[in-house]
Amino acid sequence: MPLIRDLQTTTGMVRDTFARRRARARWDAHVASQPAPDQPFEVVLHFADPPVNLYQARQWYDPMRTLAEMRPVVVLTRDVATAAALADECPLPVVLHPTVAETERWLGSQQVGLVFYVNQNAANFHMLRLREPAHVFISHGESDKDYMASNQLKAYDHTFVAGQAAWDRIGSRLVDFDREKHLVRIGRPQVDVEQTGPKLPDDGRTVVLYAPTWEGDRPSMEYSSLRTHAMPMLNALLGTDRFRVLYRPHPRTGTYDPAYRSAHEAVTARLESANHSDPAARHVVDTDSPFGWHLAAADVCVADVSAVAFDWLATGKPLILTEPASAGADVDRSGLAGRLGTFPASRAARVVEELERAAGDERHARYGAIVEHYFGDVTRGASTHRFLDACEQILRRRAPLVALRSEPGGAP
Repeated sequence: MPLIRDLQTTTGMVRDTFARRRARARWDAHVASQPAPDQPFEVVLHFADPPVNLYQARQWYDPMRTLAEMRPVVVLTRDVATAAALADECPLPVVLHPTVAETERWLGSQQVGLVFYVNQNAANFHMLRLREPAHVFISHGESDKDYMASNQLKAYDHTFVAGQAAWDRIGSRLVDFDREKHLVRIGRPQVDVEQTGPKLPDDGRTVVLYAPTWEGDRPSMEYSSLRTHAMPMLNALLGTDRFRVLYRPHPRTGTYDPAYRSAHEAVTARLESANHSDPAARHVVDTDSPFGWHLAAADVCVADVSAVAFDWLATGKPLILTEPASAGADVDRSGLAGRLGTFPASRAARVVEELERAAGDERHARYGAIVEHYFGDVTRGASTHRFLDACEQILRRRAPLVALRSEPGGAP
């Protein structure tokens, strides 16, 4: 009814107003206690999104912290709630400039030669108008999703990609795009980071990481298995005492389609009920820790077409890749889906059989070649070295323009 919808809208607006006031108070307290460093910054990680999307920036904290040992790095945000959240968790300095004018005034006192972007927020264009710094898209994962070959890449000076797979994917899909000039292969610096997490019992149970992606905001991105595979798989896995489920949903689950929020809540309730019935099972629902420790904790992974599937590959352990039920999902059959095959919803109830097959399947012994194709050399430290080297080269090329901007009467 219209009246109920109006009341819900009003309630939401009031709630948001109070939330922003609390965030402003937290941010003001942070600024008062930690003044900005005197040293001008040379690198900016630009993040204009609300806190729900912070998972996109989190995976770059450690690589950026390493870069900050060479060149001063700062996170620039436009949203006070995001700024307050970053102040609590980010190891890098954070600045808040909600408007373009504030941003430009601040940049006038800096030596910024490189700006990174982890997503395609339209607000990125407020920074992209600046000519002196190099603008580099780094994304927030490597996968065969349609998003990974967006025509929006043409807006940036460079795109840092993981390896040959991205080089091939972008080169084959984008028209009039010079990949030799714009793409830089750096590997996956996140594989060099050791993540810590809770220690699971060593009791002989097979730990199954189930990490569905979110529902997507358009038909080509409908990769999630949460509404099609999850409950039949859980019922099968929880029907024995052989498995421990480690459930890690995408942080954006349910933000676009409430039906996926309901599906997530059903999965959580099912696992909580299973733990109540069998306390020794210790199934885990993880919705807030930084992703990474899960790779070492689990024995096998069930994932959708997403960055999780590709990060899992580097472990060399068995992977089950789900088949999107949506006919509109853009599945690259020349990519991982074609190499490994996919697990359809019609077989979800037979997941135990599928896990047994995957454990004995020789295909996961060939993961090394697939990892090389997607990430290049994943020897510890190799990706970080390539990332730092690429940053240094770009900063040196941009240095004359940055110096010109700093002079009186320099470029606006």
